[in-house]
Amino acid sequence: MIFQPVLHPLLLALLCAPVAFVAVRSLLRARGARERTSWALRIAALLACAVLALRPGIPGGETQTLTTDTDVVILVDSTASIVAEDWGDGAPRLDGVRSDVDAIVAAYPGARFALLTFDASAEMRLPLTTDTAALHSALEVLTPEVTQRSQGSSIGIANRLLAQTLQAAAESSPERSRMVFYLGDGEQTAASEPESFESSAALLDGGAVLGYGTPEGGRMKVQTGEVGGASDEYILDGSEAALSKIDEAALQTIAADLGVEYQHRTADSQPELPEAPTSTTTRAAGTTGDVTELGWMLALLIVALLAADAALVATAIPGVLQLMRPRPSGQGGEA
Repeated sequence: MIFQPVLHPLLLALLCAPVAFVAVRSLLRARGARERTSWALRIAALLACAVLALRPGIPGGETQTLTTDTDVVILVDSTASIVAEDWGDGAPRLDGVRSDVDAIVAAYPGARFALLTFDASAEMRLPLTTDTAALHSALEVLTPEVTQRSQGSSIGIANRLLAQTLQAAAESSPERSRMVFYLGDGEQTAASEPESFESSAALLDGGAVLGYGTPEGGRMKVQTGEVGGASDEYILDGSEAALSKIDEAALQTIAADLGVEYQHRTADSQPELPEAPTSTTTRAAGTTGDVTELGWMLALLIVALLAADAALVATAIPGVLQLMRPRPSGQGGEA
């Protein structure tokens, strides 16, 4: 049996002691079996609550944690086109991006992950970390650029930030491998030619470019910049809804610059992710003990004790009502 108290045991004792004193004193002064039983039930419920606060449990198995000598940089398109509704059955492309990032995280357990996004500018949303929960949270709150502020974007605008991120990782941990995953639709809306990612190729040991969208294109809702705050209206091209179409040739060029493979992503398939580089070793980083908590049993006991107490109190109600009922005054007098 192990305990993981929610409060320091001494503080917990100080909180429970006054209540226990009153309850025990009331039990000793109680008159009748019903009242004594009621106070005994309350004392038992108090003790159960105190034990529940200690969070008792029994040791379970052990979960092995892994660490991988790889840094994974994930580069995500955050322009309005990433919510074009041609993923699966009319879902936004961003749903596919989030699903594939989950697959990437699962494929490289224990690796360090960084998240970069790009629209009118490139931004580091999350530096290299093993905290995958932070990565998932960053993607969940990721919102495309505000439609009213959009003035066109380049699919290669993150080239410098990516190179700087990889260079910093190589200098701080030269023994670690580095991978890049570029997730976007390849649609170039800036008037200039896309920047090249060739400067990052020498720093990479693997990765992939994942493309989203269809040649037919998908409509895009107006973006307000708030989480879940997309308008019900669609971006217009003249009088009709604007369509965003995938540009696979542009995505293949990015893949060639980075020296990685390109693959078109669809909702009915899983991404084909490369294995971790041969220089990478995945090893056990230790074990974390699992604990089977017993709190639910105590919670059931507390509910049962309170229910029994309530039932006892209910049985006394008719007697109380009888005492409160006014007695009829006597009628008639002496002859």
